[in-house]
Order: sequence, then C-alpha cells, then structure tokens
Amino acid sequence: MNNLRRSAIVFKAISKRELLKFSQQHARLLSALVRPLVWLVIFAAGFRSILGVSIVPPYQTYITYDEYVVPGLCAMVLMFFGMQTSLSMVYDREMGTMRLLMTAPFPRPVLLLFRLVSTGLIGVLQVYAFLGIAMLMGIEFELINLLFVAPTLLLSALMFGALGFLMSLGIRQMENFAGVMNFVIFPCFFMSSALYPLWRIRESSPLLADIGAWNPFTHAVEAIRHQLYGQFQTFSVIYLLVVTVLCLAAVMFAYEKHDIMKAS
Repeated sequence: MNNLRRSAIVFKAISKRELLKFSQQHARLLSALVRPLVWLVIFAAGFRSILGVSIVPPYQTYITYDEYVVPGLCAMVLMFFGMQTSLSMVYDREMGTMRLLMTAPFPRPVLLLFRLVSTGLIGVLQVYAFLGIAMLMGIEFELINLLFVAPTLLLSALMFGALGFLMSLGIRQMENFAGVMNFVIFPCFFMSSALYPLWRIRESSPLLADIGAWNPFTHAVEAIRHQLYGQFQTFSVIYLLVVTVLCLAAVMFAYEKHDIMKAS
C-alpha cells in the first residue's frame, strides 16, 4: 500500500509538471490544432470531389473525404506530440532537468513510464479538442463512441511516445533529433491509411501498400477509425500493444543498464 501511495504521489508530481509546462506553451497547443485543421479544411475540401471512398468497414455508406481523414488526423496529433515530447527529452538531458528526475529514489523505468503516460494523457486531450472542432464543422460522432475510443487514443499516444524515446537514446543534440523526426514522421504518415485507403495505394504500388500494412501508424489510424464508429479492430489494437511493449522494454532497459544521462 505504501509503494502504491508513493507511486501515486510521484505520478501526480510528474503529471502536474508536464501539464504546467504544456499550459505555458500556447504556441505549441495552437500548432497542435492548426496542423490537422489545415488538412481537414483545405486539403479535404480540395480532394472531396477527386477522391471517393467506397463502402468499407467501419462505414455503412459512402462518406465524404473530410469524414474519412479525421481518424488519421487524430493519429497525426498524437504522433507529432509524442515526437515533440521525445525532443524535449533531448533538451532535458542537455539542460539537466531529466538528470535531476533520474536521481530521485525511485526506479528509473517507472519514472519514464510515468512521464510517458502523463504526456500521453495530454496528447489525448489535444485529440478531443480537435474532435470537438471537427464536430462543430459538421463531422458527426456518437458520444458513446467518443468515450469508447479513449483507451485506444492513450495506447497510440504511448506507442508514439515510446518510439520517440527509443529514437532519442543515441541523440545528444536537438538539431540531430529534428532531422530524424522528419525521416520518421512523414514516411509513417504518408505510407498509411490516414489520407487514403490502402487498397488505393495497392492499385499503383503493391510494395508501398505492403509497407503501409505493417506501418504502426496505419494500425493506430484504423484502431481509432473503427472505434469512432463503434467497432473494435482487434488485430490493430494487438499490433499497437506489441509495438508499445517492445519499445518501452528497450527504452527502460537502456535507461536502467546504461548511462544514458551522461552528457557528451
């Protein structure tokens, strides 16, 4: 019981710090919402008459393109925030904040997990803010499905955060990590079902479609898409869970066994 209480206190402290830091970064919140809204308002309007979406699960009828891209844009919010969180990890290592946290009398893997969960929750709140704006623009979702999708949003946020943490292990300077982000974010986003169904990609390039089928971002998009419409995509959720566990295990092992915090 004492360990559980101590864990709750530590998690509350880390969550409070992350929330306070994020609340003071108004430009970051604005950019997190503007980026998907640009795709929804501008690109979706331009592609609406060009790209039609057939009746495929979870949809029961033909839908407009802007309705199709909303789940992918939700995943985009989570991925960008997860990668930015990892960028802050590099910054914290340089400035000493993360070194101070790691000197706390608490297991390093647990501290990392608490930070990952706390930032993941902030990412989920951003997604709900985006979904609220999308609903004001005419995209309809049932309230029960908005609640139903919450665990998958958090799992996706954890996966993207764990992937970012894993990439940040061998990076000492923020400038280098920004370049790595560009080589990861954009291929993951465009080689997925976020903007167009994989069967459309397969028509022109079967290889890219096969890559997209194994892309973790694709499974985040599809899991979110199905649950927003009251369905459960079992394979995608299991895939996300496996990737998340593997990345977390690798990150926790690295922080526990090696001197990651050593400045270069």
